[in-house]
Amino acid sequence: MDFMEKYNQWLEDDYFDEETKKELKDISGDEKEIQERFYKELEFGTGGLRGIIGAGTNRMNKYSVRKATQGLANYILLENAEKNKEKGVVIAYDSRRYSREFAFEAAMVLNGNGIKTYVFEELTPTPELSFAVRYLGCVAGIVITASHNPKEYNGYKVYGSDGAQVPPPYDSEIIAEVNKITDFRQVKLMETEKAKEAGLLKIIGEEVNDAYIKEVKAQSINGDIIKKMADDFTIVYTPLHGTGHKPVMRVLKEVGFKNVIIVPEQQNPDPEFSTVSYPNPEDPAAFGLAIKLAKEHNADIIIGTDPDADRVGVLVRDAKGEYVVLTGNMTGVLLAEYLLSAKKAKGTLPKNGVLIKTIVTTEMARAIAKEYDITLLEVLTGFKFIGEKIKEFEQTGEHEYLFGFEESYGYLAGTYARDKDAVVASMLACELAAVYKDKGMTLYEGLQALYEKYGYYKEALESITLKGIEGLEKIQSIMTFLRNDPPKAVAGLKVLELRDYEKQMAKNLITNQEAKIHLPKSNVLYFVLENNAWFCIRPSGTEPKVKMYFGVKGKDEEHAKELLANLIEDVMGKINQI
Repeated sequence: MDFMEKYNQWLEDDYFDEETKKELKDISGDEKEIQERFYKELEFGTGGLRGIIGAGTNRMNKYSVRKATQGLANYILLENAEKNKEKGVVIAYDSRRYSREFAFEAAMVLNGNGIKTYVFEELTPTPELSFAVRYLGCVAGIVITASHNPKEYNGYKVYGSDGAQVPPPYDSEIIAEVNKITDFRQVKLMETEKAKEAGLLKIIGEEVNDAYIKEVKAQSINGDIIKKMADDFTIVYTPLHGTGHKPVMRVLKEVGFKNVIIVPEQQNPDPEFSTVSYPNPEDPAAFGLAIKLAKEHNADIIIGTDPDADRVGVLVRDAKGEYVVLTGNMTGVLLAEYLLSAKKAKGTLPKNGVLIKTIVTTEMARAIAKEYDITLLEVLTGFKFIGEKIKEFEQTGEHEYLFGFEESYGYLAGTYARDKDAVVASMLACELAAVYKDKGMTLYEGLQALYEKYGYYKEALESITLKGIEGLEKIQSIMTFLRNDPPKAVAGLKVLELRDYEKQMAKNLITNQEAKIHLPKSNVLYFVLENNAWFCIRPSGTEPKVKMYFGVKGKDEEHAKELLANLIEDVMGKINQI
């Protein structure tokens, strides 16, 4: 069936409501728009669903949510059906358009299959959903969010019984069940009120919130210093119109911070994200209002969480007194050093401790792990792989998890959750800034001290947005070209090794020797260069982008900046010629 046939089917089939049909009638005659909406199904990938909100098979709507949830229900009921029905699924949602509606659509499908559901009564951060899965003893969790994507998007993420996003091979097994749903009439539904009466739908809130906040606060290390500095320490916080407002403000207050100023224009949930073009703490432009407010109050630190409060951006004053955004790598190494040094000072640093990072995260983490004589472990991009390792080590006892982070502003201290948590990271970043202030230093000066100690590591991320069918083909051609014909040198540096995570093979380009990579398959190419430099390329799993990551180590800050600029220029030039 081609895209026009699917379009007409949606217009004619009485399963689809009138609102959906009106939206589709409004694009009648626009063949390109119809094609974009119907040329494929919105894929239920390894992270669930994510797409532009709208009518059509390639869009996020209540029908795509129903289909995904029926597939998940079928998977849940494959084994131990009665037990899993009783365990149930917990569902959370963020501030985006239709998030609450999609959450209850998912609940109706699960309830229609006899599976108990717990739905949060209000907006809830993704990490709290991760925590709630294990706290409530559920078989799975769902969160309706598109994280930091533009306002046109929404999404649907699935969590396993361990509270982590579902890893391989289970993600593929769920995808297979979703793909078996070929007709929306295969979806079973139970109305909300009937589900409540049957005891299949429970609305949850304060009990879970209190338990989660207690676990977050338990990760604080220097409560005495927070109290000592509280009168003379000022924080500016923005939730960027998302779910972070209540939990972040509550945690900061309860651990002892007194002067926390929230950006008023951005404190309330807003699906339009009306004060920012892109609700992403990785984007310095998102902090315009926060910086203005921080200057007025001479704030010591600015923090901003993304819409589902799993990522946090941190801004501090630099040597010139200007507020600058710390990269995810910078915040990560500051927190890692803080947590490890505090444990060492207290004599609680375990010999089998492990620090976990993703393959595209700074190599400075390796130097820190070596300093504290603990293991550094690398996993594929995606915090679910860190969550998977936490579960593994709790079961085997091989390592004790200490901290995990990724360059894309995601961090987790503690094992109460199995996903990155901006709430705990916000608390720890403010605490660390207070600790440095007690020493007469800024957080920026603390970072410079780490560079002096470990070396001048610098990283960057570049991305090319390639939308639609043509964009997808272009991304594939870029990956194929680099995989089959890797460059021999970049920016005057020899390429020593190509790690192809799809082929699960690392090839020494000097000796042609190959070694197996013991990580799941993923369409990622990582190039190891001379002099501790590297770059990596991968298609985004959530946006129509191809992402390029770069890392260098210089003799000093200026040298590192120069190396990084040359590396980016040469690699991007090569990619643009493909």
